[in-house]
Amino acid sequence: MIRCFAKSDSPPQSLLLFSSMLRTCVKPNNHTFTFLLQACSRALALNEGAQVHTVAVKLGFGGYVFVQNALIHLYCSCSRIECSKRLFEENASSRDVVTWNSMLTAFVRDEQIGAAEKLFEEMPERDVISWSTMISGYVQNGRLEEGLECFKQMREKGMRLNEATLVSVLSASAQLGLLEHGRLVHSLVESLNFPLTVSLGTALIDMYAKCGCIEQSKLLFKNMPKKDIWTWNVMICGLASHGLGKEALALFQRFIDEGFRPVNVTFIGVLGACSRAGLVSEGRRNFKLMTEKYSILPEMEHYGCMVDMLGRAGFLDEAVQLIEKMTVPPDPVLWATLLGACKIHGSIELGEKIGKKLLKLDPTHDGHYVQLASIYAKARKWEDVTRVRRLLVEQNTNKAAGWSLIEAQGTVHKFVAGDREHERSLEIYKMLEKIGTRIAESGYSPNVSSVLHDIGEEEKENAIKEHSERLAMALGLLVTGAGDCIRIVKNLRVCEDCHEVSKIISKVFEREIIVRDGSRFHHFKDGKCSCLDYW
Repeated sequence: MIRCFAKSDSPPQSLLLFSSMLRTCVKPNNHTFTFLLQACSRALALNEGAQVHTVAVKLGFGGYVFVQNALIHLYCSCSRIECSKRLFEENASSRDVVTWNSMLTAFVRDEQIGAAEKLFEEMPERDVISWSTMISGYVQNGRLEEGLECFKQMREKGMRLNEATLVSVLSASAQLGLLEHGRLVHSLVESLNFPLTVSLGTALIDMYAKCGCIEQSKLLFKNMPKKDIWTWNVMICGLASHGLGKEALALFQRFIDEGFRPVNVTFIGVLGACSRAGLVSEGRRNFKLMTEKYSILPEMEHYGCMVDMLGRAGFLDEAVQLIEKMTVPPDPVLWATLLGACKIHGSIELGEKIGKKLLKLDPTHDGHYVQLASIYAKARKWEDVTRVRRLLVEQNTNKAAGWSLIEAQGTVHKFVAGDREHERSLEIYKMLEKIGTRIAESGYSPNVSSVLHDIGEEEKENAIKEHSERLAMALGLLVTGAGDCIRIVKNLRVCEDCHEVSKIISKVFEREIIVRDGSRFHHFKDGKCSCLDYW
C-alpha cells in the first residue's frame, strides 16, 4: 500500500500509512523506506524525507543500496546536492549503476555539467539511463553539438534507445535547425516501433517547425492520438514563427473550445502570431483577454510582441504608452524593437529620442548605433550620422558573433562572416562571384547602411557580400540539386542587404530558400519573402 501511494497522485499518503504501520507494531523493511523516500522525492518533502532517513538509519536500514539510492534521489530532487554527494562518497563500496545514475542526475539538475561529465567517464557501467541523462544534460545546458555527439557514441555502442533519449536529441536537432538529423531520429522512432506518446509527438512537432517544415508539424499534430497543453502551445508557437497568424489564432480558438486553459507561453505564441501577421485588433483583444479573463501578468516577451505589433503597424505613440504602463522595467531589446519601427516609418524625432536612451542603457551594443545612424541617414542628417559613427569607434562595443548553419549531405557546415576555412572555400567564393553577376543583372544595388566602420564603399560592399548566410547559401547552391530547397539557420537577425539578396537569388536561381534567423522564419520564393520585408 505504501508503494501504491508513493506512485499515486497523493504521495504524502504513504507517510500517513507508515505512521499507522508503526502504531500497529508492524516492522518495516528496506523496501518500506525505499518507497517512503520515493514518496518524499515526488512531493519535494525534504523535512519529512530527512526524518525518514533518520528512522531508516536508526533501524539499521541506512546501509542498504536501495535506500541509499532513494536518499540520493531525494536530496537531489530537493536541491540539496551536497547531501547527495556526501551519501555517494560515503557508500563507495556498495554503489550500483542506479547509484551512479542518481548522482549523475543530481549533477545535471544542478547544472554542474562539468562534474556530470567527469562522473560519466568514471562510471564502471553505463545503461540507457546513464546515456540519456548525459545527453539531456548537454542539451539542457545549451551544449547541443556535444549532446548529438554523445547520442552518436551511444548508438555506436549498441545501446538501446528510450523515449527520453529521443526527446532530448529531437530538442537538440530543433534548436540547431538540423532537419536531416531530426528526420533520422523520426525514422528511428518509426523503425523501433515507439508509440507516438504526447512527449514524443510534441518533440517531433517542435523539431519540424523549428527546422522549417511547418506542414509536417501540422500533419503530425493532426494525427496525434492524444495531445496535452504543451502540444497545443508548440503548434501555436510554430505557426506564429512562420508568419501563419490566422492559422495560429484559429488553432488557439480550438484550444479554448476543447477546454484547455492558456498559460503565459500560450499567449507568447498568440501575440507573436498577431505581430508577425499584422493582426493589430486581434492582438489588442488577446492581450486584454490574457490579463483580464485569465489573470496572467504580462512578462517581457508579451510586451515585446505587443510593441513589435504596434510598431509594425505604425501605432508608435500607442507602443510608447504601453511601454510607459509596463509592470516590469523595459529592457534594451524592447526599446530596440521600437527603434526599428521608427526607422521603417520615418519617425525621426521619436527614433532619435529612443536611440539616445538606448545608447545610455546599453552603450556596448553596436546594433543600436547602426539603427540610429540609419534613421539619421534616412532624414539626410549626415552630421549626425558621422557623430554616431564616431561614437561607435570611441565606445568599446560588443558585436555578437554571427554564424550561419547549413546541413548538407549528412554534414553540418558552420560559417562566420568572411570565413575561408571551409574545405570547399575556393568553390564557395567562385559561386559568390557568380551570384554577384546574376543578381547585378537583375538590378541589385548593395545596401551598405549596416556597415558603420570608417572604410571605403567598395570595402563595405565586399564586407556584406561575405556575410555568413551568403557563404552558406553559396554552398547550398553548390551541393544541392536544381529546384531543391536550401535551408539555413542564422543566430542573428538577417541584415537588410542579405534579405534583399536572398529574395533575388530565390528568383534568378529558381530556388526556395528558408532562413531561420534570430527573429523569425523567412521563406524566400520567386523573389518574395513571407515576412513581407518586415522582420
